[in-house]
Amino acid sequence: MQHMTTKLLLSGFMLIGTVSAQAALPPEATLYKNPQCGCCDEYARHLEKLGVDVTIIDDVELGDIKQQAGVPYGLGSCHTIEIGEYWIEGHVPMEAVQALFEQQPDADGIGLAGMPIGTPGMPGPQEAPYDVYSFTDQEDKAFMTL
Repeated sequence: MQHMTTKLLLSGFMLIGTVSAQAALPPEATLYKNPQCGCCDEYARHLEKLGVDVTIIDDVELGDIKQQAGVPYGLGSCHTIEIGEYWIEGHVPMEAVQALFEQQPDADGIGLAGMPIGTPGMPGPQEAPYDVYSFTDQEDKAFMTL
């Protein structure tokens, strides 16, 4: 009986750890994009599947938003997201977004330059490693490679 109790307790702790990782994401986000960009809408769907309520704004000057966010010049993408205390630039894989909120680094946000095939919202197979960077005040550094 004691062995069964230990198994149940361990299972419960594992479940709590899984819930807390999911709970690390803020409940709301704002996605800024060009009105004609459909891949940005698809990216929003990926966040929504993780329980994030996404507001899409497509009538704003993206350059101004990227500057406000601190996105480094030349490392932009088709959309910028404000979520919690951070900014997400481009088609960053959900694994990196979750890692951002689990690690909570001292940064303005994370990004993935361009629109790489195979990322959320960009159909197709992954063709190369995704180099996700963190950024603060238009300065970038490596965050993770997926």
